[in-house]
Amino acid sequence: MRGGMLWDDDQHVISTSPLRSAEGLRRIWLEVGATQQFYPVVYTAFWFQHRLWGDDTLGYHVVNAVLHACSAFLLFLILRRLSVPGAWLAAALFALHPVYVESVAWIAELKNTLSGVFYLAAMLAYLRFDATRKKPAYAMAATLFVLALLSKTVTATLAPALLVVFWWQRGTLAWRRDVLPLVPFIVVGAAGGLTTAWIERSLLGARGAEFQITLVERGLVAGRAFWFYLAKLAWPANLIFIYPRWQVSQAVWWQYLFPAGAAALVGVAWLARKRSRAPLAAFLLFGGTLFPVLGFLNVYPFRYSFVADHFQYLASIAIIVLFSATVVTLAARWRLRPAWATGIAALVLCSVLAPLTWAQSRQYTDLETLYRTILRDNPGCWLARVNLGILLVDGHPEEAERNVREALRLRADLPEGHYNLGIIFHRRGQLEEARQQYVEALRLLPEFGEAHNNLGNVLRQTGRLAEALREGEAAVRLAPKLAEAHMGLGQSLEATGRLAEATAQFREALRLGLDGAELHYDYATALHQMNRLEDAAAEYTEALRQQPNYPEAHINLGDALQRMGRSDEALAHFQEALRLKPDYADAYYYLGNALEGMGRLQEAIPQYMAALRLNPRDAAVRNNLGLALEGLGRFADASVEYGEALQLRPELAETRRNLARALAERKREAAALAGK
Repeated sequence: MRGGMLWDDDQHVISTSPLRSAEGLRRIWLEVGATQQFYPVVYTAFWFQHRLWGDDTLGYHVVNAVLHACSAFLLFLILRRLSVPGAWLAAALFALHPVYVESVAWIAELKNTLSGVFYLAAMLAYLRFDATRKKPAYAMAATLFVLALLSKTVTATLAPALLVVFWWQRGTLAWRRDVLPLVPFIVVGAAGGLTTAWIERSLLGARGAEFQITLVERGLVAGRAFWFYLAKLAWPANLIFIYPRWQVSQAVWWQYLFPAGAAALVGVAWLARKRSRAPLAAFLLFGGTLFPVLGFLNVYPFRYSFVADHFQYLASIAIIVLFSATVVTLAARWRLRPAWATGIAALVLCSVLAPLTWAQSRQYTDLETLYRTILRDNPGCWLARVNLGILLVDGHPEEAERNVREALRLRADLPEGHYNLGIIFHRRGQLEEARQQYVEALRLLPEFGEAHNNLGNVLRQTGRLAEALREGEAAVRLAPKLAEAHMGLGQSLEATGRLAEATAQFREALRLGLDGAELHYDYATALHQMNRLEDAAAEYTEALRQQPNYPEAHINLGDALQRMGRSDEALAHFQEALRLKPDYADAYYYLGNALEGMGRLQEAIPQYMAALRLNPRDAAVRNNLGLALEGLGRFADASVEYGEALQLRPELAETRRNLARALAERKREAAALAGK
């Protein structure tokens, strides 16, 4: 319940910050691509949750657990309405089985827990309609189905599932009674499924070499996945967040045993249908609900694994129900009371499953625990190694590099590996090594927007501004919703003096939800250079609100305030900068300027002297020290400082005029003394 953000939780909760306004809520519903997936009901739920408890994960975990419990209760009500034996046992197994830990503990899988509630509630409402034929019940079922579909489109299988249930009940299907009322559900569900398939391929990147498998091989994946999920339900051991990705080949004979075995199982159930339709119904429900993730359609996680526990959240219900009903039916044949049989079975099974679920939940404590657990059980998981490497880069850089290099050993053509190795070098200050890794990542994946952005940052840091601009523009073009790309391009534009364009990029980064002190500071410096002092001061103030110990922001805010005539406030910021960074030469310089501007020349001189002790080759400091000395009538000393400044920077015309004036005053003073 106190577990942190995992995997892509931040993309659902933290990075949805630009969507947290009323305008954001509109975009959630009307703009495809505004969120990672087009599940507006889920993101609306996140929108409201953030208003209640912000980024505190406890609230999100409680909601997921409560929703899962609600689904278990709805399952009980459905089974009781259908008069299925063992309803209470099935609900208990669904509530406590370890295979559901992934869906409940992973905040982003609110998609599963919320859509599950709507799916089961829609089924319950439709069963009521089927019994009464009342329009309100149909309308309720349709509304709940649409909410389920807008939470996760695997729920598109509701109508086929209901047809299987009706066939199980009646032994046949009637067009007008059973099929026709469900046609709108089928059409809407198909539209939702096709939309999600397009989003997976076009926006999430479910395409490329990892998805280049033949139709036959997709059938092999489906057959193996069918048995994999059954096995994990029957024996929930070694559950992993990322399972090894199978090497699928239509040339390997034994891989055909999986689909053949699945077909044989369904065939046996078909032959036994006259005795009991329940097994065939259960297998049809199981396979049909799993169909979207069996391998025939591209989903992004297939890059690293063909299976995941959360894929069978709804599908597994059919097998659990079949098992529970079988237990109670056999008990009745053995002349045991159904209530006693259910209670004993529940006690035995739940006493085993509950501890397993408790233990399984511990791997979801935090990101590092999750990655290390994955690698313990699946050491060949390149994605976990890459992500663990980035997680460790600040505290354990050597281990971070080892993990990323191991990922590249496992997959040399991995653009994310080179990109993350570039990040490691970048943070160490090894800019040339970082540049080489980013270039290699882009060779492997030219449309990698994040790599273009980071390469641009390295090029700017090494003074290659024209190239940095090109990379920044490519990053914004390829990843227009990446706030960091707009910030990076803004920094490059500012460095080349294109201030108006830079401020536009900084504003876009802020609109997209990037809200760090560095961004506000960079935006402020561009505004400062454009002489928009009020706006600059506001951005410096926001940077300091987020990061009070930011001496550079204090200095620049002080300068803006000084130029606006607010000298007392400016003085306080210069002094705070020196308190935070006592060896900050610029702070002494600006403090000296403020004191000089207030006419406090005697106090200004020591500040300039302190600045020169730290940076004796600063011509501007020597010039202003000369002005302070000149103001006190110390023309000889002022002349010395002006002369030193001109030796450092002969092109300073103002300093040359100052020197001429001081020398003239010195001669006039000498002449006056001689006359006396």
